[in-house]
Amino acid sequence: MLSAKKVQSYRAAREEEVGLVVDKIVRAAAKHTAVDMSELLSKFTIDVMCRAVAGRSFRVEGRDRVFRELIDQGMALMAGFNLENLYPGLAKAAGGVLVRPARRKAERIRERWDELIDRLIDEHANEVAADGVPAVCHGAGDTSGGDLQEFDFIHVLLSVQEEYGLTRDSIKGILVNMFAAGTETVYLVLEFAMAELMLDQDIMAKLQHELRSSTLGQEAINENKLTRMAYLKAVVKETLRLHPPTPLLLPHLSLGDCDVDGFRIPAGTTAVVNVWAIGRDPRVWENADEFVPERFISNGEIGGVDLGGNDFRFLPSGSGRRICPGINFAVATIEIMLANLVCHFDWELPHGVDKIDMTEVFGLTVSRREKLLLVPKIGDIDGRS
Repeated sequence: MLSAKKVQSYRAAREEEVGLVVDKIVRAAAKHTAVDMSELLSKFTIDVMCRAVAGRSFRVEGRDRVFRELIDQGMALMAGFNLENLYPGLAKAAGGVLVRPARRKAERIRERWDELIDRLIDEHANEVAADGVPAVCHGAGDTSGGDLQEFDFIHVLLSVQEEYGLTRDSIKGILVNMFAAGTETVYLVLEFAMAELMLDQDIMAKLQHELRSSTLGQEAINENKLTRMAYLKAVVKETLRLHPPTPLLLPHLSLGDCDVDGFRIPAGTTAVVNVWAIGRDPRVWENADEFVPERFISNGEIGGVDLGGNDFRFLPSGSGRRICPGINFAVATIEIMLANLVCHFDWELPHGVDKIDMTEVFGLTVSRREKLLLVPKIGDIDGRS
């Protein structure tokens, strides 16, 4: 579902959703009103994910707001203080009385997710029952063949349910992970990127020059052009270095006893990787706390440090078999949205606001404390700026 070919297949949906966002900003620019970029980018990422997972956006139905609410509640619950994590014995002490409040919250959120995802699965199952299983979904596990890319994630999962022995709960778990992991992280990277660009107008100007010189008056930047945008890719990487959306990744587990720098780590130990600290380590990054996209560019081309987890200085998506499987999907969504935001518009702070507060709020993900409010103006995209 997240192969390079599958991700590419959703290009039209991404570009369409970007176009809708650009239209909203154009209307705001005509009225000289500020745009809540935090809200706008959050809705955009949910709409893109809904298109990929379920085949359509849920803006009109209002289900997009339900998705946002459930994602926020789930993130807060997983990142919050939980006695059971520190003292597992409490789960049994006094019949588990001390951990019941957290469990009740989790159960309520699960019930709401169940209702929402069950409805989506039933809708797709009914479509298959009425029209038959699409031929392209047969053998969907082979991502190299046919026109599999025409079908959303739910169709694909249903088509391989028997082949892989997927239970309904398994399918729901995969889909919830897709919604939660695929929306929160993408919109946070976009918001941090825009904030950093606003803080350094020279970097903003360099990126606008690259984008506008390549666009030459086109109404929108499509993904074909992004492959040549070295500075855009460097800006995205530098944002991920300074502001990894999941700063501690997800917990890992040591499978066997091992020694690390003289410390004995027994099997079953939870390991937490602090990629936020790795990305700001002054021993490996020059001017580590500064936003410098040029560090990822060599001779005008994108540098050798990539997102594949092969360089342990830069691990925003993890590494190895546990690397984030959605990294290609995320980067494609981030690049196309950021490119159009910067190319089509010049941005200013609202009247009376003279700085951007970069104070971070820590949770399972890290976000800015304040919403990002910006005033757009239609930019010069004829290639001369």
